[in-house]
Amino acid sequence: MKKHTARITGYGQERQFFLKFFDRKSFAIMAFMMTGGILLRKFLAADGFIAVFYSGLGGALLLGAGDAFHLVPRAVALCTTGLENYTVALGLGKWITSVTMTIFYLLLYHVWRQRYQVTGQQGLTAAVYGLGAVRILLCMMPQNQWLSASAPLSWGIWRNIPFALLGLVVILLFYRSARQHQDRAFRWMWLTIVLSFGFYIPVVLWADAVPLIGMLMIPKTCAYVWTVVIGYQAMKKEVSQ
Repeated sequence: MKKHTARITGYGQERQFFLKFFDRKSFAIMAFMMTGGILLRKFLAADGFIAVFYSGLGGALLLGAGDAFHLVPRAVALCTTGLENYTVALGLGKWITSVTMTIFYLLLYHVWRQRYQVTGQQGLTAAVYGLGAVRILLCMMPQNQWLSASAPLSWGIWRNIPFALLGLVVILLFYRSARQHQDRAFRWMWLTIVLSFGFYIPVVLWADAVPLIGMLMIPKTCAYVWTVVIGYQAMKKEVSQ
């Protein structure tokens, strides 16, 4: 973390293209992992194994890696010299977490479609992807001042409006479909999302004023892990049958 923080803060200009957060080694690792996954999927593993393995591992890695960028610097800061000395690392972590959370909800939407064999509804799909795109676009705006110690609260609220709407849509879809299909395996999926938002919103609103509130990201991550476990266990059971 310190190495990448030093590299990012060492750029000459204050505003940089967001892909510069990754160095060449990171891109090489991503290319290797993607190539290996494609080869594994096409030539080496059965469809059932791939479905269970990638759904559980992929969801866990997306959430774990995304939240780690925010939680690890915060934990280190609280245990050492304080949050004021980790402003860049914390800001970078919040930025990355904001994007990975959005992607995760888009994946959850497709899990809903696959789970309940939903076809059509192009309008709903367009709305979901539109909210996700607006959220990510707002996260990329320089006005967020992610790496600043005095990031504006107003932009924290603006960028989370489409995210909250996206989450509400996913909550309602899972709640309604689980009840209609009497789906016991997914009966609490909606609750995991509600809990994640319940822990996340106070962080957005008050973490800068009361730094310890930022630790609510830990139970938020636990709620996401519950989401992944529900999906993984259901898929594993269906594949075994």
